[in-house]
Amino acid sequence: MVNGIDGCMTRKPWELPFLAESEEVAGLRRVMRLHLRLWGLSDVSEAAEICVSELVANAIRHVGEGTPCTLTVEMRDAHLRIGLRDPDPRSLPTLLSARPDAESGRGLALVDAVSERWGVILGTDFKFIWCELATQLTSASGHIDDPRVTKGEAWLTLYASGAAPSLGKGRTHAAFQQEAAIDLIADLLHWLRAHGYDPDVALDQAQMHFEAELSQTG
Repeated sequence: MVNGIDGCMTRKPWELPFLAESEEVAGLRRVMRLHLRLWGLSDVSEAAEICVSELVANAIRHVGEGTPCTLTVEMRDAHLRIGLRDPDPRSLPTLLSARPDAESGRGLALVDAVSERWGVILGTDFKFIWCELATQLTSASGHIDDPRVTKGEAWLTLYASGAAPSLGKGRTHAAFQQEAAIDLIADLLHWLRAHGYDPDVALDQAQMHFEAELSQTG
């Protein structure tokens, strides 16, 4: 998923066939949430899950329960594109107005509200409804522009090159080094999260490595 420490991430398009049934919605939302976490895009997860729910509901309502569909997810530059393909090009989606507290009739209103743009592609035997969400990325393979992530990346680059600077000696410097080390760990955790890693898992693995090295030197 992540290529080295150069700030780039490979976010490959993926698709998931499913049957348009109400019972499938929770699972599709969960898959979307997990993939966006791996892509370092948890900040748009809520909007993406709303889009998935509404696109599936639209297919159930207008195409039919149990219809074979395919959910697709990909990056378009810095935008996240979510799409749903179904086999009925005749039933076109319609944007309707509905009360916020209405249990039905919202159609694509929520998709329109949370996405930056959406549209429909018609084929001879299929319909593809898509929507795009704006992200904080500057490119499809980049990461969110966060100064803490940038600092973590800079430290990783220095560490990999063996050029990490010394922070001095003495008690005052030792206290400063301890504080700087804690800040560094926090920056690296931000870097890990931005690149799709679970910081808790990384901490557990680092602790295991640390304890293993202590046992070898002890």
